[in-house]
Amino acid sequence: MFRRLQHTKIVYTTGFLFLFVVLLLLAGCSVQRKAIKEPLKEYGVDYLFDNMKKNEFKFEWLTANFSAEIEIDKKKNSFKGMIRIRKDSAIWISITPALGIEVGRLMITNDSIKLLNRLNSTYFIGDFKKINKILSADIDLDMLQGFLAGNDFTYYENGELGKFKANIENKEYHLSTAERRKLKKHIRSTEDADRLFIQNIWLKSDSFKITSLSIKEKKLKEDNRKLVVFYDDFRQLDNQLFPYHLLVEIFDKEEPIKININYYKITTNIPQTFPFTISSKYQRIEK
Repeated sequence: MFRRLQHTKIVYTTGFLFLFVVLLLLAGCSVQRKAIKEPLKEYGVDYLFDNMKKNEFKFEWLTANFSAEIEIDKKKNSFKGMIRIRKDSAIWISITPALGIEVGRLMITNDSIKLLNRLNSTYFIGDFKKINKILSADIDLDMLQGFLAGNDFTYYENGELGKFKANIENKEYHLSTAERRKLKKHIRSTEDADRLFIQNIWLKSDSFKITSLSIKEKKLKEDNRKLVVFYDDFRQLDNQLFPYHLLVEIFDKEEPIKININYYKITTNIPQTFPFTISSKYQRIEK
């Protein structure tokens, strides 16, 4: 019974945490630093944003198998699964801890979040407002899509609006802002209009790929809760660089939560289905 309850907790915790993945070497020789610094000095923040967008991983459909390990309160659990993404539309995740038997399924769109728990025949249906309240976070489909693909957010203000600062840290470009918000034409509610984020992005100096980022809502500054994602193991996929490994860390006043994700068997731009059928025998949960 204890193991069953533990697995149930993993299914819901993993599903919710997907809505939300090191210190680097000291700066090298002055010649290399100068080569990195000169274009930044001449062109400023726009130079970094233009190159970051130019080199982001572009796709319409993305499917990937993954293995993952989640650590909560110093307790680790491993599982496998599959992710399917249709850009700007939907994210579908299947969780299979052992023996290839699915124990949970997650379906995310701009307007709804559905979680199916096969361990105890229950399901959850809600929206980002409800989930963000449960997690004490503030994310949306655009952010989650960016986290999983190693890209910047699509519908949020960029550097040309003058709110980002840029510098060089440990051979990488560093972008930072204390006031990033969703673009007006994509605002869905007055709550979105008031959302301001403290964000930091680190970029590889040669490929402009994101190696790490951190984000927290400005109004939550006093409680030290933030999300940090690290990316590495970049490989060629469709003539683009894609991070096959990401580490997600959620910091708060208690123990941090860590999720290690390793991708494999990735395919792109092949239309997929997002099956999500709820049996009449399943019981709905409210939180």
